[in-house]
Amino acid sequence: MGHDVGRSSGHLGSGSRCIALVGPFQSGKTTLLEAILARTGAVARAGSVEAGTSVGDAGAEARLHKMGVGLNAVTTTFMGDSYTFLDCPGSIEFAHDMRAVLPVVDAAVVVCEADERKLPQLQVILRELEDLRIPRFLFLNKIDKATKRIREALAALQPASRAPLVLRQIPIWNGELIAGFVDLALERAFVYREHAASEMIALDGGDRDREQEARFTMLEYLADHDDALMEQLLDDIPPPRDAIFDDLARELREGLICPVLLGSAARQNGVGRLLKALRHEAPGVAATLARLGAAGDGAALAHVVKTTHLQHGGKLSLARVLRGHIDDGATVQSSGGASGRVSGILAANGASDSKRATAEAGDVVALGKLDAVRTGETLTTAKTAPAALVSVEPAAAVLAIALAAADRKDDVKLGQALQRLAEEDPSLTVRHNSDSHEVVLWGQGEMHLRVALERLRARYGVNAESRAPGVGYRETIRKSATQRGRHKKQSGGHGQYGDVVLDIAPLPRGEGFRFEETVVGGAVPKNYIGAVEEGVKDALSRGPLGFPVVDLQVTLTDGSYHSVDSSDQAFRTAARVGVAEALPQCAPVLLEPIHLVEIVCPSDATAKVNAILSGRRGQILGFDTREGWDGWDCVRASMPEAEIGDLIVELRSATAGAGGFTRAFDHMAEVTGRAADQIVAAHRAAA
Repeated sequence: MGHDVGRSSGHLGSGSRCIALVGPFQSGKTTLLEAILARTGAVARAGSVEAGTSVGDAGAEARLHKMGVGLNAVTTTFMGDSYTFLDCPGSIEFAHDMRAVLPVVDAAVVVCEADERKLPQLQVILRELEDLRIPRFLFLNKIDKATKRIREALAALQPASRAPLVLRQIPIWNGELIAGFVDLALERAFVYREHAASEMIALDGGDRDREQEARFTMLEYLADHDDALMEQLLDDIPPPRDAIFDDLARELREGLICPVLLGSAARQNGVGRLLKALRHEAPGVAATLARLGAAGDGAALAHVVKTTHLQHGGKLSLARVLRGHIDDGATVQSSGGASGRVSGILAANGASDSKRATAEAGDVVALGKLDAVRTGETLTTAKTAPAALVSVEPAAAVLAIALAAADRKDDVKLGQALQRLAEEDPSLTVRHNSDSHEVVLWGQGEMHLRVALERLRARYGVNAESRAPGVGYRETIRKSATQRGRHKKQSGGHGQYGDVVLDIAPLPRGEGFRFEETVVGGAVPKNYIGAVEEGVKDALSRGPLGFPVVDLQVTLTDGSYHSVDSSDQAFRTAARVGVAEALPQCAPVLLEPIHLVEIVCPSDATAKVNAILSGRRGQILGFDTREGWDGWDCVRASMPEAEIGDLIVELRSATAGAGGFTRAFDHMAEVTGRAADQIVAAHRAAA
C-alpha cells in the first residue's frame, strides 16, 4: 500500500470510522469502493459495475440501470481499524439517501473528475457538505484519462468549493501519461502498479523541483490558519513533518481546507494513499457526536439513516451508533415517540450481512423489527425518548405519475406497497387526488419514478399502470341566470316533491362558492335549506364543460313544498336539476391553474432555462443571482400547471443534471378558443 508514515499519533478517535463516498453521477464512487475493498482484502478481486459484479449497487434496479439508485453500506478493516463506507448515489434524483446519512458520517470522500460539465453537480454536493460542516477530501479520479494538467483541473473545480482545494499530491508524468505521484506532506515519490500497491522511488531531478514549489503552495494554505507555520515559512525554517500532518488533520476537521488526492479507481491507483489519509486525518465518532451537539457520555444513541423492507425478512433500520452500545434484544426509544425491541443486529457488509450480538459506538448496523421507527429518527436505550439529533427534509417533489393497479383486485396491495416505498424513500410522496380520484406518486425525476415502479413489480408483485396526472382544471360562469328546479315523482305511497327557484351569478376570480337564501313566507321550510345547498354542490362538481365549477354565488329565492311528499332528498334533487339546467345559459368558461415557479440553475444555463419557460407558455417575472451561490441564478416565472408536468426532464438536460425548481399555486386563469376546445374534448374522451 505504499510506504506508511508510521505516525500512530495520527490515528484519531476510537470505534469504526464512517466515511461517505459522494460525487457527481458516474464519477466512479462504486468503482472506488470496489478498489478499497480489494486493497483492504475484504474481497479477493474488485468487482465491476459494468459486469454487474460489484458489492455496491447490488440491487436489481442498480444492476439494470448500471447506476446507484440507493445507499450501499460496506464495512472493512485497514491497518487494524474498522471503516464503514457509505456509497451514495450520484444522481440528484436519488440524493435523499445521501442527505439522510451525511450528518452522522465522520468524513466524506468527494469523488470527481476533471470535467467542467459536472461542476454544477459538484457544487451542489460540496455545498451540502459545507453547510453540515462535514470534513471532506476530494479524490480526483480517472487521472489515467486526464486531458489537462492537474493544476488546470483544480483551478476549474475551485469555484465549486468555498474552502480552498489544497493539492496533497502532484503527478509524475511519463510522456503524456501519469505514472505516479509525489506526496507533498511526506516528500516521497511513488509509481503506480495496476491493481497493486504503489512502489516508492527516489525523488530527484525535475520532480524534486516541482515538489518543492507545490509543497510550498500547500504550506501557504495551511499557514493561513497557523501563525507559527507562517513565521517558519517567512524565515525559511523547514517546518516539522508532524506539525504539517497535525495542521492537515485540524484544518480538514474545521473545514478550512479540502485536501485533494489523485488516483484511478478502475486501476486501483491512489487508493492506498487515500486510506492512509483517512486513517491519520479523518476524525472519529466522538468528534461527529460533538458536531451534532450531543454529550459524549450517557445512554446509547443511534441515528436511523435508511429503512428497508425485505420480501421475507421484515423491516431493517440502518443506523449509526454514535454513543454507547446497543445489544440484540435491547429496548429502544425513538425521537418520534415510538419504542421497540431490537430483534437482530446485522453488520453492514454489502450483499452478505452477518449477525452480531452488539453494536458499539461508531458502528453502522441494521437493526431488525423496529416496525414503528422511521428514517431520520434518533434512538436511545434510555427510558425516555431522545431529542432528534438531525432533521433532514426531503427536497420538493418535481415530477408525478398517476398509478392504478393493472388488476383491480390488487388495489389494496398497491396502496400498502406504495406506503412501504415511501417509508424506505421519504423523497417519494403518495397523494390521493379527491377531484380526479387518482393515486398520484410524486418523486424527484423520471428515473426516480421508474425505479419505484420496478420495485413495485419486483419486490411487491404489483403491476401498476401509470400515466400523467390530471390537471386541476375548473370552470366558471360569465353571466347570471335565474332557474326553477323541480323534482316531482308519484309512484304509490309517499311521493317526492321539491321545488326551488335559484339565482346564479358569477363572483370575482378566486372567491370560490357562496350559497345564500332570501326565502320569505316559508316557501321552502328552513329544515330543507341545507339539502338545497347540498344539491347545488352536487351539480357544481361537474359543469357543462366537464369540470368542477367555481367562483359563483347561488341564491335560493323561492320555491314550494308538499306537507307529505317533500323531503331532504327531494329538495336536494330539485336544486341539482335547477343548477344543471342553468349553467349552460351562464356562458361557462374554462379555467386553468397557474403556478409561480422558481428555478435555480447555473448562470451559463439561464438563457436555456428562459427559452424552456417561454416554450411552455411561461411568463418570466424576473431573475436574480442565487443568494450565497457563486455562478448560479434564480429565475421566477408564472406558468400553467399543464406545462409544468415534465418540466424537470427538460430542465435537468439543460443544466447538466443540477437544476431544480419549486412551485406554488397562484391563481386560476381563463382558457378560451381552440386551446379550451382541445382540453374539453380530451377530457370527455378520457371520461
